[in-house]
Amino acid sequence: MFTTLLACSLAGCAGGPVPADYAKEQPRLDLREYFNGPLTAHGIFTDRSGRVVKRFTVQMVGRWQGGNGVLEEDFNYSDGSKQRRVWRLTDLGQGRWRGQADDVVGDAVGEVAGNALNWHYTLRLPVDGKTYEVQFNDWMYLMDGRTMLNKAVMSKFGFTLGEVTLSFSKP
Repeated sequence: MFTTLLACSLAGCAGGPVPADYAKEQPRLDLREYFNGPLTAHGIFTDRSGRVVKRFTVQMVGRWQGGNGVLEEDFNYSDGSKQRRVWRLTDLGQGRWRGQADDVVGDAVGEVAGNALNWHYTLRLPVDGKTYEVQFNDWMYLMDGRTMLNKAVMSKFGFTLGEVTLSFSKP
């Protein structure tokens, strides 16, 4: 019995939201439209106790050619460190997306429905001179034409390490 409960906990048997839960929500999220041109985001990283570990801002520029996009992200952290990530996004049809970046292991798998986008991916995360591969369950919610909220849970071996919360805004 304990083994079954442990396996269910690690595998996520408790369930959780799926993109289809948001299919009727408005406004509808179109990644090509929202992530086109300049954007700014403000965010925090909290550890598993909820304590804010880092604050950051992100300056982004997105551009598209058909169903393929590039999203350039420049992070400025509260400790003075900087980071750059360039996402290559591909529309796979029927609300499904693929994302690739140099610090992402394999492909990020995304699904859009209604006003929501859910990404699942493994990120190579540098911490104190070491790099760890951690899993992200990343949710984005379009609030209006200019604002999107983002909450991502970071985990390793099924255990939550922390959360990232962001607010995106378009000019």
